[in-house]
Amino acid sequence: MNQPGQNRDIRRMNERVCSLQFAVCSQPGRKLVAPAWLFVCCLFLVFNASATELKPQTLTAFSRYVENAETRIRRQQRSPRGFLTIDTLPEAERSQAEDRMNHGEIWIQKREGTPLSVPGGLVHHWIGTAFLPGATLSQTLSVVQDYDHLPRYYSPEVERSRLLSLQGDDFRISMRLRKHKVVTVVLDTYYDVHYGQLDSSHFFSISHSTRVVEIAGAGSGEHELPEGNDDGFLWRLYTYWRFVQAGNGVFVECEAISLTRDIPTGLAWLIGPFLENIPRESLEFTLRSTRAAVLARFPNTTTNMRRNDVHPSQR
Repeated sequence: MNQPGQNRDIRRMNERVCSLQFAVCSQPGRKLVAPAWLFVCCLFLVFNASATELKPQTLTAFSRYVENAETRIRRQQRSPRGFLTIDTLPEAERSQAEDRMNHGEIWIQKREGTPLSVPGGLVHHWIGTAFLPGATLSQTLSVVQDYDHLPRYYSPEVERSRLLSLQGDDFRISMRLRKHKVVTVVLDTYYDVHYGQLDSSHFFSISHSTRVVEIAGAGSGEHELPEGNDDGFLWRLYTYWRFVQAGNGVFVECEAISLTRDIPTGLAWLIGPFLENIPRESLEFTLRSTRAAVLARFPNTTTNMRRNDVHPSQR
C-alpha cells in the first residue's frame, strides 16, 4: 500500500508524463530521434521520480555565497566608477561589449565557477547588461516597477504579478513564473524589493525571494507542492539591478543568483548544460523584454549612439 508521500510522487509523475506527451504529440509532424528521446527520458527520471528536499546545509551554503557576493555588490553601489560590471572589464573587452549593446544585443557573463556545487544544490550566478537608447531613468523605472502588470512586458515567463505592499522604497510583490524547456514548470514566487540610489544618475534595486512554491497541474486541478520539498527547479532567486542614466539613454544591468537542486552523480555530462542554460536564457529574456518594453512605451528614442561619447563620468 502506497504511503501519502508515495502517492504524491506518483501523481506528480503522472502529471509530468501527461504534460510531456501533450507537448510532443501536439506538434504535428514533429519527430524526435533516439538521442533526443534519451535526453527527455533522463530529464524525466532525474527531476520527476521523487521530491527533492531543500536541506538546511544547502541554505547555509547559499547564504554564505550570497553574503560574499553582496559585499562586492555594495561596493559597486557606492561608487559611480565600476557601478556597472562592464566598467570593470579590460578596455578591449569593454569596447566590444558596448558595440554589441549599441546594436541591440544583450551582454551576458557568468561568474567564475557557475554553476557552483554546494551540499544538496547548485548556485547559479549570471550578470547581464542592456542599453536602452534615448530612454530616461524615470521611464525605465516606470516599467520595471509596474508590478501589477508585469505580464504585459515579460510574458510568457511571467503569467501574473501583483504589488502586495509599498512603503517608501520597499516593495513586496508576487509573480507566477512559467518556464518551458522539454517540461513545463510553474512557480508562485514572492519577493521583497528595495530601491536605492547613489546619485541622480545611478539607481539600484535588491530583490530577495521570500517564498518559492512549485505548482503541480497548473491550469487544471492545480495544487501547491510543499515548499522546499518539490522538484527543485528553483528554491531561491536573488536579483540585483543597476540603472545608469547616460546622455543618450539608460544602461540596465541585472545580476541574478539562484539556487536549484543538484545533479545526480554520473549525469552531469547530460543534465549539466541543460541546467546551466536555463538561468542564462531567463536573464537574457528579462533584459531583452525590459529593453523592448521601454522602447515601445516611449518610442521617441535615438539609436546607435556610443555611451563613451556622452557619459565620461563612467571612465
